[in-house]
Amino acid sequence: MSHNQAALNRVWTEILIEELYRQGVRHVCIAPGSRSTPLTLEAVAHPELTVHTHFDERGLGFLALGLAKSSQSPVAVIVTSGTAVANLLPAVAESKLTKEKLVLLTSDRPIELVDCGANQAIVQSGIFSQHVTETVNLPSPTTQISPTWILSTVDHALSVQKARGGSIHFNCPFPEPLYGGDDKRSFSAYLQPIAKWRNSNACFVDYHTVSVTDYTAEHSALRLGDRKGVIVVGSVTLAIAKQAKLLAQKLGWPILLDPQSGLGGDWQRYDIWLQNAQAADMLSRADTVLQVGARLVSKRLNAWLKQQSHQSDYLVLSEFDDRLNPDHVSLKHCQVSISQWLKSALETLEHSKNIGWGDELKSYAQLVTTLMPTRSHLTEFDVARSIERLPLDISLFLGNSLIVRLADMLTNPLGIETYSNRGASGIDGLVASANGVHRDKGKSTVLYLGDTSLLYDLNSLSLFSRTEAPCVVVVTNNNGGAIFDMLPVPQDKKVRCYQMPHGLNFEHAAAQFGLQYCAPKSSEDLETQIQHHLLSGNDTLLIEVLTAADEVASMIRQLSQDISSYQANA
Repeated sequence: MSHNQAALNRVWTEILIEELYRQGVRHVCIAPGSRSTPLTLEAVAHPELTVHTHFDERGLGFLALGLAKSSQSPVAVIVTSGTAVANLLPAVAESKLTKEKLVLLTSDRPIELVDCGANQAIVQSGIFSQHVTETVNLPSPTTQISPTWILSTVDHALSVQKARGGSIHFNCPFPEPLYGGDDKRSFSAYLQPIAKWRNSNACFVDYHTVSVTDYTAEHSALRLGDRKGVIVVGSVTLAIAKQAKLLAQKLGWPILLDPQSGLGGDWQRYDIWLQNAQAADMLSRADTVLQVGARLVSKRLNAWLKQQSHQSDYLVLSEFDDRLNPDHVSLKHCQVSISQWLKSALETLEHSKNIGWGDELKSYAQLVTTLMPTRSHLTEFDVARSIERLPLDISLFLGNSLIVRLADMLTNPLGIETYSNRGASGIDGLVASANGVHRDKGKSTVLYLGDTSLLYDLNSLSLFSRTEAPCVVVVTNNNGGAIFDMLPVPQDKKVRCYQMPHGLNFEHAAAQFGLQYCAPKSSEDLETQIQHHLLSGNDTLLIEVLTAADEVASMIRQLSQDISSYQANA
């Protein structure tokens, strides 16, 4: 019976893994463990799956997130039981908000070993709460349940994920023995009901959804060509950002592009110039706002949108039906295929009556560059501005905290496929997510992040020890959370309870994980090091930029004051 149970564990997982493959899973991320042996062995045995490994389950979850973000397809994650499962929660919470599709295959003790003092057994049912799109608590493998149930259950869960995005959780309790079971011939009769499926390449249950792709009537009713509008682009792919920019050019409207879109334009750096009352008033003459995607970095732009919603028509294009309305304003939420909607708008638009209405605002965007403070040494402003000079044929990953805000304030991207974790916007897992993007694309990746963020995910530098193309990790080390200099935290507690200076640098961390290292002293040296490594390197270079903790906040305040006072001097 023991031998049969080991084989039956493998039979169930073989069916599960194969149906996930047919549903579009191509990558599987695995952490070490014993209870997960049936899942691990079947995943590795599948000839068409690419297997990735990491010893840190939290980093593993974010590695899978990066793979799913880049490939835009579901990625499976296999972990053992106990706290290994709990460590996936940060990545799962992020995927709930940003819609990357993770398929969590968590191994578990059988029900008779849960909540009774057995080793490495916790209550895993419902562990991810509302952060997952669908939860399936599988029974322990048994011949009393038909294999058709396994297949129909998998297919239904994947259909829900396809419609809603996010993670789905299969909790898989395996009785011992966990090893052996390679000979599955004794279960040929048990598998007979799915013989047709086994001899085909099709999914067992095909959920077919017909989507509306003809938006001609909607565009005719909107009459965009008669409107004086603004296009705001959030976290979308570079391809969609380019479509939105083409539409803005055809309409003759200003376009404000979030740094996550990877694209810029003549009205960039709006987070700074919107502080100028004259410029903000000029932009507020718009009667229509078309927002493409969500998760905007700029608080100032969000504040303007909130105010503008009282006087303009406000349309938000989204692929999903999530409530993307943080300020609870009146708007029209359009759940559409964004790419098809924009394509249709470009094709049906025949004229525009308000071409160039916002062109005066271009001078304010240029003014930001003119007024930008400089120092004789390398600053965090220089680090952000280096993004503008990256080659276009790479992947860019922007960390959270200060760097993504500086990119929003100061840069005008030329068109690089850009990624971020701006759902929950945590600083955990950034290194692993960037590596997931690199593994999917197979091309050079540049990651910008802060020192506390890197300390949080230091284990995942091991993922960059072997890469398919030269990669660069740029860490700005201002000795803790310098972002709190920009926030009204209690001054007597700021250093100890918020900034938490660590006094560490990363030269030896780079050496531990086999990475190249440099610490440039000038903006020219920084850009030279990045460019040279991307052209001639064959591994990963960790670049550490050491800056004073209070410098960047001072420079931001100076720039903000200068741009605000420009109205008084005009």
